[in-house]
Amino acid sequence: MAEFSAFDANIMAHALRLAEKGIFLARPNPRVGCVIVKDEQIIGEGFHQAFGEAHAEVNALRQAGDGAKGATAYVTLEPCAHHGKTPPCAQALIDAGISEVICAMRDPNPRVDGGGFHMLKQAGIAVKYGLMTQEAELLNPGFIKRMTQRKPWVRVKVAISVDGRTAMASGESQWITGEQSRRDVQRLRARHDAIITGSGTLALDNPSMNVRLNELGEEFEKKAFSAFRQPVRILIDRQARANLSQRFFSIESPIWWVGDKHPDVNLPEHVERKQVPGSGKEFLSQLLTLCATNECNEVLVEAGSILAAEFIKAQLVDELIIYMAPKLMGSQARPMALLPFDTMEQALTLSLSDCRHFGDDIRLTYRFKS
Repeated sequence: MAEFSAFDANIMAHALRLAEKGIFLARPNPRVGCVIVKDEQIIGEGFHQAFGEAHAEVNALRQAGDGAKGATAYVTLEPCAHHGKTPPCAQALIDAGISEVICAMRDPNPRVDGGGFHMLKQAGIAVKYGLMTQEAELLNPGFIKRMTQRKPWVRVKVAISVDGRTAMASGESQWITGEQSRRDVQRLRARHDAIITGSGTLALDNPSMNVRLNELGEEFEKKAFSAFRQPVRILIDRQARANLSQRFFSIESPIWWVGDKHPDVNLPEHVERKQVPGSGKEFLSQLLTLCATNECNEVLVEAGSILAAEFIKAQLVDELIIYMAPKLMGSQARPMALLPFDTMEQALTLSLSDCRHFGDDIRLTYRFKS
């Protein structure tokens, strides 16, 4: 087991903070940060800023310049060893004369998975990894799951009242939460590769389900607007209840219209018909496999109580994100998820991983315990 100093940990923590800056634009690539140190001084740093652009190591090396020779590179993920949209980062580190690489974790991508470390070692570079691995994994849960399980990381997002209701009996639900929570939902959507909803949600709320870039906050620089790619919006509509006049279809970003009975109409270029086999859990599982095949790392389910419950019952949800507003909506209002449980033995146990305030609302993030 490799040993690391307090200095190593401080530098890796900085690299992880850099990696997080790629949360909106790096997808479907992993979010990666790199810091180059010489004589205990940072001489270069960088992160993977946007898909198709230079990786973290290359950006850090550019800043370090000739000083990289004999320096140590701290990287949050094993440097790639293959040609993709950019050349291998392992080779860039070798060419720059780096003498040591300290990494947080091995790359689960089968095209890398130790290959980067092997290339570095063959060139005489000292390699250590395993520093702050858990923190590094938290940056890229979807990428890791897609590479190891061929499935995306799935989050279900709901807005509820204090008494656990998501809509009035009539279906009215706008707005349960406050403005600050709704702005945070835009940030939540923006990190995902796909957003899944159902025809019932379209009928009741007439949402667009896109990311409103002007609500992402000051740190989302205006120059990044052109690099941002809207998540694929996936509509589960088995009975073809939706129609093209709804707001959902008017936004020109990619849509998958998933169903068995597609209406015989000409679709706009941004709308693509998809047919997924099976029913129930098999259908949802096949849909998620299709997402992974199309390089979706993280998928957000924003739907009503029926579809949300179907994902939960099928045990296909990794995280449940609840925005709770200080409202009481009463016993006639609709529940969060229609789960047909009769006994405490059937109850699902969750683990709280995060809790934050947004105005008067609270955002609770839970993981499902196996």
